[in-house]
Amino acid sequence: MTTEQLHLRPDHLPQHGSSHGSPHGGDRLLFLAEALRTFHDTGALAPSGPDLVSALVVPVTSRPNRPISVLEVGAGTGVVTRRLARVLRPGDRLHVVEANPRFADRLREDPVLAARPAGVGLRLSACRVEELPEAAGTTDTGQHDDTGKEAGTGQGADGERYDVIVSGLPFTNFEPARVRAILDLYLRLLTPGGELTYFGYLGTTTARTLVSGPRRGARHRAVVRLLRRFEATYGLGERTVWRNLPPARAHLLRLPGPYS
Repeated sequence: MTTEQLHLRPDHLPQHGSSHGSPHGGDRLLFLAEALRTFHDTGALAPSGPDLVSALVVPVTSRPNRPISVLEVGAGTGVVTRRLARVLRPGDRLHVVEANPRFADRLREDPVLAARPAGVGLRLSACRVEELPEAAGTTDTGQHDDTGKEAGTGQGADGERYDVIVSGLPFTNFEPARVRAILDLYLRLLTPGGELTYFGYLGTTTARTLVSGPRRGARHRAVVRLLRRFEATYGLGERTVWRNLPPARAHLLRLPGPYS
């Protein structure tokens, strides 16, 4: 696992007209190449569209009037990350987790992230979310945030907590036990009253059964049942995004407790 702070770098400032892209462009081509190479971990053939991104960042755009800490898991080429970098305020912290090394390299070079507002802390961890020190309840991470404080300290025995988690992981590609472990981890990492968003594509259960056979279809249905139970317990609402490729449904959930 590698964890690093991403700071403002003048040589990475975006040129006029390039603020919506990455330094080299071609996000869709990179995403497609990685999807074809490792579809199990990528889970799609194209990055999320603007409407789906808007649905996923709702907890950050309707937020308390204080600094917040945000965790994004499965950032891909950074379409959600760039939106978060634009809407976060000085004093906020964004921790981005991306296990794919090619996607992580793209995020390190992204000019929009480099040109985020001053005072917005940004940390990138190139690993699975289950491999974070916070996942094991470790408080001594050896990493430091932009203020010089040691990350993960001062948060109690369970490590750092987040006000918002935005998950881009393809849950229906995973085994049910791993999905359950990740959902349980999200609950541990959220502050009381903290909110979680994730999404799933529409019509995938039938397609998975037809394309992959009955065994994978059964695994897919088991994951869907697990997610529906999770949403029944913690769900606040959902939004169907038809203008996405493919159409998707974003879910908003909240951990019980006071949130101010």
